[in-house]
Order: sequence, then structure tokens, then C-alpha cells
Amino acid sequence: SCHRNEPSGALHGIMRVRAFTQDDAHIFCTEDQITSESVIFCELLQSIYADFGFEDIRVKFSDRPEVRAGEDDVWDRAESALTDACDAAELETVLNPGEGAFYGPKLEFVLRDAIGRDWQCGTLQVDFVLPDRLDAEYVAEDGNRHRPVMLHRAILGSLERWIGIIIEQYSGRMPPWLAPTQVVVASITDSANGYAEQVTEAFRAAGMRASSDLRNEKISYKVREHSVMKVPYILAVGGREEEAGTVALRRLGSNEQQVIPMQEALAMLRGESLPPDLARRAAMAAE
Repeated sequence: SCHRNEPSGALHGIMRVRAFTQDDAHIFCTEDQITSESVIFCELLQSIYADFGFEDIRVKFSDRPEVRAGEDDVWDRAESALTDACDAAELETVLNPGEGAFYGPKLEFVLRDAIGRDWQCGTLQVDFVLPDRLDAEYVAEDGNRHRPVMLHRAILGSLERWIGIIIEQYSGRMPPWLAPTQVVVASITDSANGYAEQVTEAFRAAGMRASSDLRNEKISYKVREHSVMKVPYILAVGGREEEAGTVALRRLGSNEQQVIPMQEALAMLRGESLPPDLARRAAMAAE
């Protein structure tokens, strides 16, 4: 968790707050490893952003600020190493002069939200200064002690900001793998409540986020309400569906209803709701 005393006028919903959670991590490496470690990070970041639907990523190169720690020759090495890393990762960068951290230059990965605002999310910083202050050392191949380099990196950045960007990007209509509730099983009549609960439990057992709507309301009312809540899949079940072991599937944004066997619906929707990395693994395993 991070805490910043932001001016009240700068606060902006969950996009800019005074207390937030960040996926911050620090990598200790040798100076020769800066390029390779940076390339690995950039590839991971781009893969994760693509999974969330972001392909247009802009990168700012923030160099030394006026107030900084460390000698100029140290900054020269740090900026040169980060430049080499950008070249190796084939990143197109825009110079952001004087906006680096006090301890080193950084890359800022900027996303544009659905209404055209730019938000810094991921960062990568090369730090020769703090390892010296920490008196950090490692034993190299030559048997001598050397000072490592520290890479500060965050992929999503502020998780609160990331959630805000995602909500606006999809206007609340999340992909099935991201939706808080993926499936709602709505009973058409009270007599089908038991079957609705049975279907719901089957989907939960398969790892899906499912809930049942057993209220004494018309099915059209239930469908409309859950559609407004952007639930990707609504399964209507009544006496006929219970007798045949089927469900009436309605997808968000479609007026078409598909009556299919419950187990078939389970397999199909589970496949459609896999996170992108698991979907890729499943596709590779099927080849």
C-alpha cells in the first residue's frame, strides 16, 4: 500500500487517491543484466495489457530531474542502460524531460481511457543509487563483491486506477472472464427453484462465478434487471427445462434465446469465460 498527501483538488474518484495499492516489485541484477531484465518486463507488461484489451500503449522516457541523488556519471550509465533496453525491446518512446525519480530514470507506460484521458500505469526505473545506500552486495564470478543495480517495476501501477480504467474502457460490460458475476440462473416458476439451484451449483463447481435468482418475479423482469447489471450470461429455467435437463441461454446484448442441454451450456460458457492465459493453454493442449 502507498500513501501520498495529494492536494484535495488533484483527487479524482478512484483514479487518483491518497491511499492506493500498487503491484510494485524490485529486481536486483548486474549492470550487464539491465537490458535482458527490462526486455522480459516489457514483454510481460505488453502481454498483460493485451489480455485486458489494451494494444495502444505509449511510453514516456523520463530522464534526470534537477533535484536528484547520485553523480552525473552514474546517471549517464543509468540513462544509457535504459535507452539500450528500449532499443532491445523495440519500444518507441517520447522524452519526458526532468521527470525521472530522484534515484534514476524511468519508463512510464501510459494508457488512454475511453473518454480520451491519459493515465500512467506501469513503470520501470533503473536505480544505481539506492543499492549503494543499502550497502547491497553480491559475490560475482570473479569472487569479489560488487554493487547490484535495482530495477523498480510495476505493471498495473495503482490497482484502484487500473480498475477505474477497466470499468470505463468497457462501460461496465466486462468480458466474461472479468465479470464479477458471469452467470445468473433465473427460475421461471417457483417449482423450478430447485433445478435453478442445481444448475447454479454445477456452474460454481466448474469454477464459474454464478448466482441464482429465485424471486417471485416475471422472467422478463429478471432478464431485464440482470442485463442492466451487465451479466454476460442469463440462464432461464422452468418446468420444461427441468424435465429435459436443458437451460434457455440468453447472452448479454442479444435478444435471441438458445435452449441447449445444461452440460453443453456449462462446457461452452466455461470455455468462453477462461482468462486469456488459460484460454491460450487450452488451445495449445487441443492442438
